[in-house]
Amino acid sequence: MAFNEDIIAEFREHHGVVSTMGFGSHLVVLHTVGARTGRELENPLMGLPSGDGGILIVGSAGGSPKNPAWVHNLRANPDVTIERRGDDGIVTEQVHARELDDDEWAPAWKRFTDRSKGFGEYTKTAEGRRFPIFELRTIK
Repeated sequence: MAFNEDIIAEFREHHGVVSTMGFGSHLVVLHTVGARTGRELENPLMGLPSGDGGILIVGSAGGSPKNPAWVHNLRANPDVTIERRGDDGIVTEQVHARELDDDEWAPAWKRFTDRSKGFGEYTKTAEGRRFPIFELRTIK
């Protein structure tokens, strides 16, 4: 947990830019509500442009064979808040998360592996788990 807190602190301190782990300006802080606990949780994630105005995030959990808890929370409550880098620093937005379907998954996954070879490495320890990918779109 301290790792996530340190990443989020760096993100906020440097106006949306994180040098740790190669995030650069592609970090999104996802605010979810625990499906069981009702507590607000924050998770720093790589956020990549979807190509048509959305942001893609992936539930890789560092290559764990299990989905991260935020995936369950997002499926239960897809309307959430994110923080991301904007033109003038950090922007907070209300977004709706939609899990990508089978036809959309491979090109989206390629965006992540093209951005960081670490994502490809995660498949070696995931025991065959296909990482869920979500598109976040601003709620207007």
